[in-house]
Amino acid sequence: MRPIVEAVGVVKQVRSDGRDLIIVDNVTLSVFPGESVAIVGVSGSGKSTLLGLLAGLDTPSRGSVFLDGDELTALDEDGRAAVRARAVGFVFQSFQLLPALTAVENVMLPLELAGASNARKSAEMMLERVGLSHRLTHYPRQLSGGEQQRVAIARAFVTKPKLLLADEPTGNLDAATGLRIVELMFELNREQGATLLLVTHDEAISRRCHRTLRLASGSLVAEEPA
Repeated sequence: MRPIVEAVGVVKQVRSDGRDLIIVDNVTLSVFPGESVAIVGVSGSGKSTLLGLLAGLDTPSRGSVFLDGDELTALDEDGRAAVRARAVGFVFQSFQLLPALTAVENVMLPLELAGASNARKSAEMMLERVGLSHRLTHYPRQLSGGEQQRVAIARAFVTKPKLLLADEPTGNLDAATGLRIVELMFELNREQGATLLLVTHDEAISRRCHRTLRLASGSLVAEEPA
């Protein structure tokens, strides 16, 4: 079976205060269709940087990244964006909703960018699925943190992506709200048969995944089954 996302010898090096810093250090990994995989590690271990590299939001200094059969490192930004639009959904810690758009308009956005003809109906159905049918016309500032994250999850899943990338999806939420968000994310993941790759500091979340990849100082130091 071909991996949905694969990194081969990936290195991310940056220049800071006259020194070369290695943020991601020679990481090789494969994630297969239908898997749920957690990336864990202490703050500063390179988790979010690695996720950005796997999504093609950033480019490695060395090594190769493959996403849904395409070599991202051989594509320009437009090419990487096209692969992301086709195959990837995102959920971020900071929600990343557009403040000038209502909940339903935020969820419609990726569908409209893809040229879908039924964007509003699909967005409304997905918001109903996450329990927000009564919040369609509310703006992000009118929603609680948990509601904003549910809108973000609806936006991520509405295109039925092959791969969902989540970066600390409960980081800005209280424990009870975070638990409900995690339950929702795993439910939708199972319903749609997507692959889930998430960065988290929460060991309870990581234990729910098929595998856990542990980073330390930018290096992949352990792979732990569920």
